[in-house]
Amino acid sequence: MEEIKVLDGSYIEKMAELYKAAFAGDPWNDDWSDREQLLEYIKEISGSCNALNYGYFIDGELVAISAGMTRHWWEGTNYNIEELCVSPKLQGKGIGSKFMKLIEDEIRAKGYHGIFLQTDLDKPSYKFYKKNGFGDLDKHVSLYKSVL
Repeated sequence: MEEIKVLDGSYIEKMAELYKAAFAGDPWNDDWSDREQLLEYIKEISGSCNALNYGYFIDGELVAISAGMTRHWWEGTNYNIEELCVSPKLQGKGIGSKFMKLIEDEIRAKGYHGIFLQTDLDKPSYKFYKKNGFGDLDKHVSLYKSVL
């Protein structure tokens, strides 16, 4: 059985396990060996005052997560995704696209205007989001400055 659920704080540990596994391999190779740092990150991205986190379950097992928040804007309310991932053993099998469609159905039912997210141009996630109907924001740019 497959289902989507809204995830609350009781899923932090499972979200952290899935996130760590999803981003441990190529092309990300994220080192989340510091468990406390990982748990704090998951709490940060999933625990805002307007948190909205979804989990995709197959036969009761959490296999995909979307951690984000409701963001109110003059154009309408959006779902802002901070992180989305699928279990490595299920990547490339259409689970991510199916999950994204279910998320779209959920936010549409809430009357939200859209979904906003950021990703890297040089990662497979960029092609995934493009394939699932996301478009580049021509006038939007992300900026970063290292202070070290």
